Amino acid sequence: MSNIQHFILKNNLIDKLYHLVYAGKHYQPQDHREIFNKPLNKGATMNQNDLKWEHIRTWLLWLALPLVIGILIASLVPKPVVGIIRLEDAIYSYTAQDMIKQIKYASEHPEVRAVVLAFDSPGGTVVDTEAVYMELAKLRAKKPVVTAINGMAASGAYYLSVGTDYIYAKPSSLVGNIGVISYLPPAPFIYEEIISTGPYKLWGSARDSDMRQADMIKEGFLEAVLLGRGDRIKAAPEVIVSGQIWLGSEAVRLGFADKIGTETDALDKAAELAGVANYEAADLRELAGIVDYSYSFFIQSPEGITLPYPAEPGTYMLFIPQLPVQK
Repeated sequence: MSNIQHFILKNNLIDKLYHLVYAGKHYQPQDHREIFNKPLNKGATMNQNDLKWEHIRTWLLWLALPLVIGILIASLVPKPVVGIIRLEDAIYSYTAQDMIKQIKYASEHPEVRAVVLAFDSPGGTVVDTEAVYMELAKLRAKKPVVTAINGMAASGAYYLSVGTDYIYAKPSSLVGNIGVISYLPPAPFIYEEIISTGPYKLWGSARDSDMRQADMIKEGFLEAVLLGRGDRIKAAPEVIVSGQIWLGSEAVRLGFADKIGTETDALDKAAELAGVANYEAADLRELAGIVDYSYSFFIQSPEGITLPYPAEPGTYMLFIPQLPVQK
């Protein structure tokens, strides 16, 4: 039996059953014989178009099925994310730990394909800056990291910037201030009520030793800049470590930044380096579940004014702007 004959036979059977039921009759064996004895060639030409349409519809279904399956699978796959880590404060124990948590979140979650560091920071403590820098190096080995300098990336914040793949700055962003500041320990003197087992047990080191340590940290900062920026730097080493701070446009000219651009440009660049086009920007602070805290890194005046000086003595990669001169 051909396909056409089978198709006609099926239609004859359905039509007969419909008329029997519609007329209120019971199906009898002679009805079965009547259906199968009906000439199969009758109406074959009339139903040819119906059979063709049946075949077309089947082929369309098979063609559409992979597309539907692909859409369903795509809906189950997480959309690529470019994470944003914001630093709008100095770098110290609390902010450093927050950044490290966000870096680890980005490293451990495959849907986060790249990261943008958005900076408006004067820098901070040496040890906390180095801790974040080392975690960034681990992340950068897996995923692209791009810096967007909004207001400022000075000293320690710039130290972190050179550990990324690309740096954007605004024309008037403050960039650089490469170097170290340190509080000297007090001159040794004798406490009659206190004994110690060495001349520097109470002070840690001689004052000239602290100066040498600061110089060693400065040299390490220079090495980080040269390693991160490479042949893009157009300034001599003595200019790099002069402590100067440059506007964004000048920083680009000297190679301290790559291009004038915004945070949006940084997101697009990070996505490009990660090889994704359709991405979602997400604040990693929220995704990592970091809670807000209240702590002041800087000195507070008796009037409640925040001064640009760290509250604790130590060694810092920190930009301290001049205070307005009071007349």
